[in-house]
Amino acid sequence: MAVCGSKGSFINISQMIACVGQQAISGHRPPDGFEDRSLPHFERRQKTPAAKGFVENSFYSGLTPTEFFFHTMGGREGLVDTAVKTAETGYMQRRLVKCLEDLCVNYDGTVRSSVGDVIEFTFGEDGLDPALMESKDGGVVDFKHILEHTRNTVPHSTEEDEDITSDEVQKIVMETVNEKIGKEHEMFRKQLESFINEYLEKTNKYYKLPKNCSKHMKLMPLQTRCDDCKNQSFFRRTQIKSRCLSRAQAVAFVELCSKKFRRAICEPGTAVGAIAATSIGEPSTQMTLKTFHFAGVASMNITQGVPRIKEIINGVKLISTPLITAALMNEKDEKLARRVKARIEKTTLGEICDYIEEVYLPDDCFILLKINAKRVRLLQLEITMSSIAQSICSSKLPVPVKISQITILGKTIMTIRPPDLAKCSKMMAIQYLKYNIGNVVVKGLPGIVRCVIHADEKKGDSYKLLVEGIDYREVMATVGVDGRRTYFNNALTVADVLGIEAARSSIISEILSTMASHGIGLDQRHVMLLADLMTYRGEVLGITRNGLVKMKESVLLLASFEKTADHLFEAAFFSQEDKICGVSECIILGTPITIGTGLFKLLLNHGKRLPISRMSTIFESPEFNLKL
Repeated sequence: MAVCGSKGSFINISQMIACVGQQAISGHRPPDGFEDRSLPHFERRQKTPAAKGFVENSFYSGLTPTEFFFHTMGGREGLVDTAVKTAETGYMQRRLVKCLEDLCVNYDGTVRSSVGDVIEFTFGEDGLDPALMESKDGGVVDFKHILEHTRNTVPHSTEEDEDITSDEVQKIVMETVNEKIGKEHEMFRKQLESFINEYLEKTNKYYKLPKNCSKHMKLMPLQTRCDDCKNQSFFRRTQIKSRCLSRAQAVAFVELCSKKFRRAICEPGTAVGAIAATSIGEPSTQMTLKTFHFAGVASMNITQGVPRIKEIINGVKLISTPLITAALMNEKDEKLARRVKARIEKTTLGEICDYIEEVYLPDDCFILLKINAKRVRLLQLEITMSSIAQSICSSKLPVPVKISQITILGKTIMTIRPPDLAKCSKMMAIQYLKYNIGNVVVKGLPGIVRCVIHADEKKGDSYKLLVEGIDYREVMATVGVDGRRTYFNNALTVADVLGIEAARSSIISEILSTMASHGIGLDQRHVMLLADLMTYRGEVLGITRNGLVKMKESVLLLASFEKTADHLFEAAFFSQEDKICGVSECIILGTPITIGTGLFKLLLNHGKRLPISRMSTIFESPEFNLKL
């Protein structure tokens, strides 16, 4: 069952026959509870695997009582998770359906709402129905499969195609493509042409095989051919027949591809909005509710699962785990990565000081601080004593410090004298300075708390920076960072910095990556439609009750969603009109919806009257007329 994919996995098999493994509670080992121990069966403060939730036995051998306790803890968390998750995802799907329900493909190929607003000029950028895709990667046609099918079903005429060359096959293919597909579907044409070119490059050597033996390569009468020539000619025919395309096969291949492509074009009237809403909402019920994954580095948590999908769809301004992925100008240079990290990550004065002391003399008092030069060198901080002094002056301390009050003594020592303030004495000013000067940012961006160097082993030690914070514009502008390849996972900030198109791309990639991390395959055309709906007004609108008000104008639609009395009262007070063209309004009033067969209307030419004769009823026939 695990191998064929119907149910279960190899982890389940290993738990049954080998070892159940470590039990996790909220992502951690079972914590110490009563009297500093996880269960009363163990000694205090015991950290052995058995005391911390490791189940050594398999389900076949049976669990010990303590192992059973730990196993039920993990199982209970899963049950609660499932119960809460159902309500969360159900409400999310209802919101999605309410916002997307009236979107459908029109006869001009655009995706429009019921009031005629254009959401997409072409559905999914190619106008194809996701249900009719053949290829595993979401492509409309599986070219390899169709090529094999064509070569197996269309016979190879050896006599006709004995002298065919790869250039002739390519010419035949291009002529058929121009005839069958035309120029309106440029993307599919390019895919088909690139596949044919790749195939002809692989088989070109068979077309070039000689017809005669090496002795008789020159032109000669067929009657004088030797046995070697006949063998060579037979070998060439066999190779071309088994590996190459004939004229008929090339034409049949393009015709079949064209037929499948035209069949996959989305029909006008298709309710793509409702399909997209259910296609996004249904798989989200399979995701775990509270999950975190490590972004290649320990303790670099990223919100995943249902909470992350909710954040994206709601259009939240401050997300729980903002992460900037900063690409470097030179990805292979580790030293550059460390220098750029020092420029981005916030470094305070207290982190690089050996000591900060207050000094009292008979006629003077000041704060003395010593910088740890070794730590500055190890962290590769590009700072000097004068730059530290400038940072102290420009920072917002409770007691303002001017540059004239700072004295630099040597390479590592600095003194700061308190100002003469009317509101407090010098003694108080020194205390204020001592307790606050350690928080002065001397290097990096104030909003960036952590920055981690991530080494991508797949690309062969290429480095990038993972930055925790929201200062996207400042990180992009940092020297050494490639701003064109720097990515942020918050769509609203991306919209402010890079514009609405970039925010749309961010929404699409975030939803798809969150789904993919849970092993859920989702066609990107559905996500594109959702992202376009969220951004088509020029700002990122969340799929919430507030976002719905900005997207839709229908009173009955808004009243059928949430806050019914408020919407109806407001509509009555301001004398609002409802054109009754959306799905919810039509269902409420019992009129046909403008989707599918209700999308078009029939027109009658009033100038040309139709000759309609009156039909007689059954009681008007003579046999039913009785004479009185």
